[in-house]
Amino acid sequence: MISESLIWVIVGGILEPIWVVMMKKYDDAENHRWVWLVLTVLFMYLSPMCVGMAMKDMDLGMAYSMWTGMGAVFTMIVGYLLYHEKVGRIKVALVFVILVGVVGLHLSTGVQI
Repeated sequence: MISESLIWVIVGGILEPIWVVMMKKYDDAENHRWVWLVLTVLFMYLSPMCVGMAMKDMDLGMAYSMWTGMGAVFTMIVGYLLYHEKVGRIKVALVFVILVGVVGLHLSTGVQI
């Protein structure tokens, strides 16, 4: 069974690219529509709040590294899917290194998934 703290980190990591997309939509919108700004701020608050919840039972360094790693990976995937950003072999390989590092850090602590 997956621990509650790991679920919080995963949710926080998923919310990370949402606020980045909202910020881009605010920047791209004519007259900077306020709804995108409000959503950006909301998700900017929710994402680290989830990581804070995870830190109740998880080491600070572990929670933060997992959150930032997942946020980077998810943001790159969203950029590719929504904005057709270029993703070459080197980027994919380096993202794989990030994922291996995050999983390795998690497994090295002896925490059960």
